[in-house]
Amino acid sequence: MRASRLVTLLLLLQNRGRLTARQLAEELEVSVRTVYRDVEALAAAGIPLYGEAGHAGGYRLVDGYRTRLTGLTADEAQAAFLAALPGTAAELGLGEALATARLKLRAALPEQSRAHADRIQERFLLDAPGWYGDADDTPHLTAVAAAVWARRTVRLRYRRWRAPEEISRQVDPYGLVLKAGRWYLVAGGPSGPRTYRVDQILHLTCLDEEFTVPPDFSLPTWWAGHLADFRARLHTGHALVRLTPEGARRLGVTPADDGWTQALVPIESVDHAHGEFLRLGTDIDVLEPPELRARLAATARTLAARYAQ
Repeated sequence: MRASRLVTLLLLLQNRGRLTARQLAEELEVSVRTVYRDVEALAAAGIPLYGEAGHAGGYRLVDGYRTRLTGLTADEAQAAFLAALPGTAAELGLGEALATARLKLRAALPEQSRAHADRIQERFLLDAPGWYGDADDTPHLTAVAAAVWARRTVRLRYRRWRAPEEISRQVDPYGLVLKAGRWYLVAGGPSGPRTYRVDQILHLTCLDEEFTVPPDFSLPTWWAGHLADFRARLHTGHALVRLTPEGARRLGVTPADDGWTQALVPIESVDHAHGEFLRLGTDIDVLEPPELRARLAATARTLAARYAQ
């Protein structure tokens, strides 16, 4: 375990340059004290690294030093081939580059690891888009990706759901996120980072102006916070319900040992919950709120009368 961690620490310094002990500890998921011990062990083994004190300090390798510890294990080779998404790369204009890279990677692997990688390609396929919907038309995706890579400010005309429906903005494209088959641009502006659906970009112009991403911005961290905030704003109420074992399974609630399960579930609104709960049919009994129960009862009476004819 420690040997693997030492290799990872060394590769982090090689690929990223100067890193503080705290940054290394966060990457390796260990304590700062452990990082100190690991750095001492690498130095004792003859690895030319040194530390710099002060606010801008940290550990780094001597300029020009490159480790040869870049061989992939079987598990790492599997992960690399599993993470390669041909469809996604093609959308970003990198399909040919990915195919070439995979050929080079496969050729560099030992025979056993190559066999593992081949089995991954034979047995696993990631199809990101959801069911019951065509893929979004994203004619500006390649241009957006190019601006993200080049760190160039863009001016875009964008269509949104509220008035005014069409707006023009100048933003700094920090990164792209693929969520459930849909591309989102995370871009900085006067009010901080915001998300834009790439398929709703009507026109885009890449400017000559370069920008710098704030040093405290992390795309994965920001996106996780954005999703948490979205879910918190989405579910503003609760409903008290009783569920059959099948209803509990379909709603993702842990069922009771037998019979009905009572649960308090989050809802977006009475209107939304009405449509969602109707799908469960007789597998759900809504107890509260009263207006939702009354709404479902009225719908049930209407349906009964219609099908009784």
